[in-house]
Amino acid sequence: MMQGYSDSQQYDDYIKNEFVYGDNVDILIVVDKLLTGFDAPRASVLYIDKPMKDHSLLQAIARVNRIYDGKDYGMIVDYRGLIEELDSALETYSGAGLENFDTSDIQGALVDVISIVGKLREAYSQVIDIFRNIKNQRDREEYEIALEDDEKRNQFYNALSAFGKYMAIALESEHVYEALGNDEISTYKREFKYFQELRAAVKLRYSDTIDHKEYEARMRNLMDTYIAAEDVMVVTAPVDILNKGEFDEELNKLGSSRAKADAIRTRMIRRIHQKYDENPSYYKKFSDRIQEILDEYKEKRVSDADYFTRMNKVLSDFRQGYTGTTYPHKIKHHVHAQAFYGVVKDALDVISEFATKYDEETYEDLLSDMALEIDDVIEKNSKVDWHDNPDVHNRITIDLNDLFYQFKKKYFPKLSFTIIDEIIGTIKTVALRRY
Repeated sequence: MMQGYSDSQQYDDYIKNEFVYGDNVDILIVVDKLLTGFDAPRASVLYIDKPMKDHSLLQAIARVNRIYDGKDYGMIVDYRGLIEELDSALETYSGAGLENFDTSDIQGALVDVISIVGKLREAYSQVIDIFRNIKNQRDREEYEIALEDDEKRNQFYNALSAFGKYMAIALESEHVYEALGNDEISTYKREFKYFQELRAAVKLRYSDTIDHKEYEARMRNLMDTYIAAEDVMVVTAPVDILNKGEFDEELNKLGSSRAKADAIRTRMIRRIHQKYDENPSYYKKFSDRIQEILDEYKEKRVSDADYFTRMNKVLSDFRQGYTGTTYPHKIKHHVHAQAFYGVVKDALDVISEFATKYDEETYEDLLSDMALEIDDVIEKNSKVDWHDNPDVHNRITIDLNDLFYQFKKKYFPKLSFTIIDEIIGTIKTVALRRY
């Protein structure tokens, strides 16, 4: 190895850098190095097989006492019986000598693992308490429905995370294992597996996109190492709802028609929220259809099977871009103008005297002409990096104001400037998303 480096310092620097940031070094074996001036938050296990005390012992402990994604604590594997020395060092440097250490290095350096028993039991109780009103403890569907509320579902995710955290510590400690006994440990293993599967199902059903990569890695390790993990649903990032093959595969993982309908509904709503500003009129039509079906289902006017069938029809239309809306011939193939047309039409339609001032064909022709002129204004003023350019925004506002003033003067004298300002604000939002 040394032949590839000009001196030992370069070699040391490379190896340390790989350990901290790279993927090629998993274990470092050192004798009298890296106790000071070395910070590797990802380091999670320290094996000690030499006499240490005072400063050097605290400095060694501090190497794995750093927070890092997927790591809740550092593990000390002590081959020399250094607990008494650690107690002495903590006592010695808890007073005047403390300034020699970062407080976070020492804080919590030694944890009584037996206290984990109480924390594990408390965490389990908090998970169980979320489902205290469940009537049929064997009905998985009832558990999933109980987590329909976003706040309650997040409470469940957090409680299960804590339960898993203390489970991992307990299963790695002989003392905790003995304190709990086989029966209690078996109960926790069985229950954790059930709730982990429930978590995967509801995350898919309600289309949760919360970043839990830290949790996922830790819990997968717990399942693989200590708990039978066969047939456990693997939670990945939700697939694009427009990808029919992959989304249908996700739906097949869910049991009931209601669960599948809920998955379609929540995934579509998230997609609509993400894209809404690109074409508010277009996405509002789908949002209204979804809400109408949901209201009827909650009022028990449609069955579970009908709920799924109707949501599936909305999804099919969504994938095809079919809302039932027909656009005037002038903008039939002009998607930007269609979005602006929808903004103006929605604003004017709510005021009946505007919508009935002209016959339908004339009215829609006027709005389509307006939409094309709006698109010309945006096209003329938009350029690279215009989104954060206040001068461009001001020019667009001025040009749109002039355009709407002429529109008001010629066709709709009673159109208020308040409504015009609201329309222009929406148009600029749509433009920012589309251009």
